[in-house]
Amino acid sequence: MNEAVHFGAGNIGRGFLGQLYFESGYRTTFVDVVDEVVEALQRRGSYPLRLVEDTEETLTIENVGAVHGRDVEAVAGAVARADIVSTAVGVPILPRIAPALAKGIERRFADENAAPLNIIVCENLIDAGPYLRNEIRKHLDPAFHDILETSVGLVEASIGRMVPVMTEAQKAEDLLLVCVEPYCELPVDGQGFKGAIPEIAHMKALPKFKAYVERKLFVHNMTHAVTAYAGYLRGHEFIWQAIRDEKVLALVEGAGQESCAALARKHGLDTETLEAHRQDLLRRYHNRALGDQVARVARDPLRKLSANDRLIGAARLCLEQSLPLEHIAVAIAAALRYAAPDDPASAQLQAVRTEHGDEGALAEFSGVEPGSVLSAAVLEAAKRLVEHGLA
Repeated sequence: MNEAVHFGAGNIGRGFLGQLYFESGYRTTFVDVVDEVVEALQRRGSYPLRLVEDTEETLTIENVGAVHGRDVEAVAGAVARADIVSTAVGVPILPRIAPALAKGIERRFADENAAPLNIIVCENLIDAGPYLRNEIRKHLDPAFHDILETSVGLVEASIGRMVPVMTEAQKAEDLLLVCVEPYCELPVDGQGFKGAIPEIAHMKALPKFKAYVERKLFVHNMTHAVTAYAGYLRGHEFIWQAIRDEKVLALVEGAGQESCAALARKHGLDTETLEAHRQDLLRRYHNRALGDQVARVARDPLRKLSANDRLIGAARLCLEQSLPLEHIAVAIAAALRYAAPDDPASAQLQAVRTEHGDEGALAEFSGVEPGSVLSAAVLEAAKRLVEHGLA
């Protein structure tokens, strides 16, 4: 049986990669630092995965185990033996797993005949592959630096499956239960692999991956965020409630259309395919059974308003392509007004807005120059929030 090693036994690890590996005939070893999760996976060798939409279906994901992330020797051994490795730990954690990956690479390629190793990097970061490669190199014996370049593939991936925060009732039902939407597709950079591309269920190796990454960020992530920030201002708790609000829907529709037009012009993408994708996202946001919370999607507005992220990045894309960004500008103005008391980033945002206004907040957190075209567009859009029912 082929062996997969996945770093991160959380929502994406158990809720997505574990399913793909199981359906592909792999045995999966999860690497995590949550004691009770590691122990349960070791003891049970399986876990439940619930697909929720109009109806529910619970799958049993089998042939799994776990090693503790602090046991570097055990992790390195698993990496050295693996047929495929993947990560979904969050960008800040990548430097922490790099030492174990480096040690595993050294062990594997001590055998000159070892097969190439591919690591699928499922992290929300553009150029995540080069980033992780650089972190691994810091801990790698210089004798293996050439091997890292020639025989280790750092394959970037785009995660589109939505996994909301588990409710207390769901957590109490089973420690290992994960609830996810049925959507199950893993686009990856087809040019990132070393050696043969492995056959993994639902994985799509794409030749123009950068265009797909931007589609994910500036259509999926962007419209999801617009739904959340507009939904917050309209007083909604769940994404499904927000998207069924005609005021929110109108803004989400407009912003999505603007971004799709810019992507089509920049990358030569098929407009009908982009529109079908946009409409499918709207359908998925209506999934009441998923119970996705506005607060979860809106959380950390400073990251989502950063210079190259979903909102500002989409606006700049439209400007670069000389296309309208009217609705995206309104969405940015809405995001600037996200004031959740339990979100430290939101508190920081509102403190700066109170003292320096929208223009000052955009300059500090988004790198948008005061007086620039984008700054002016957002300030003008802020005046139209009442018109859009958002103030």
